[in-house]
Amino acid sequence: MKIGVVGCGYLGAVHAACMTELGHDVVGVDVDEAKVDGLKAASPPFYEPGLNELLESTLATGRLVFTTDGAALEGCEVVFVCVGTPQRKGELAADTRFVDAAVETVIEHVSSPALVVGKSTVPVGTARRLAERLAESERDLRLAWNPEFLREGFAVQDTIAPDRFVFGVDSDKDEAVLREVYAKAVATGTPVIVTGFETAELVKVAANAFLATKISFINAMAEVCEAAGADVTQLADAIG
Repeated sequence: MKIGVVGCGYLGAVHAACMTELGHDVVGVDVDEAKVDGLKAASPPFYEPGLNELLESTLATGRLVFTTDGAALEGCEVVFVCVGTPQRKGELAADTRFVDAAVETVIEHVSSPALVVGKSTVPVGTARRLAERLAESERDLRLAWNPEFLREGFAVQDTIAPDRFVFGVDSDKDEAVLREVYAKAVATGTPVIVTGFETAELVKVAANAFLATKISFINAMAEVCEAAGADVTQLADAIG
């Protein structure tokens, strides 16, 4: 398949290289020219084990390209949105401007039927709003939400062979497209959870909160262990 990736930061760069490794033709688009130039040279602006080598090998195939030109997305069957959603300055809210801009880029440049797949962490309701925006456009564009669960230091492995997939879709057709994108991993038995937009959005937020809760809990138990003369490492193994 021809796949587009809008946003080539940590998530997008890893995703673009891994999609190429899985056999797809991939174009990565980012507005940052310096970042794009670095990726073209297999030198991302961050360190992730195995990524530089993966970029070198996938770029050498000619099936992975990076560009600042959104027009390169034309003809993509699937376009992943991998831009950031930082906290709004002075507010307890996510800034979704970059997600909106990425979707507008797809609308502007992709005239053939395509599935737009959000991977960014967003507030609940964002996907439904973006699906309505796509429906209002004069394009045959549909939306799905496919949250990522990457661990720093294991991002390449977690993209190529994750421990689960979450597909937030509105139709069986879109589920089938995502299954085709991830066919190699699905074929090995990776669990697939198919749900709606809202649940898919909440899965990511809830997973982040759950991880923070586990860390806070074990830190508290470490203090109890210190006071009681217990071993927190063995405790963690026992309850885990």
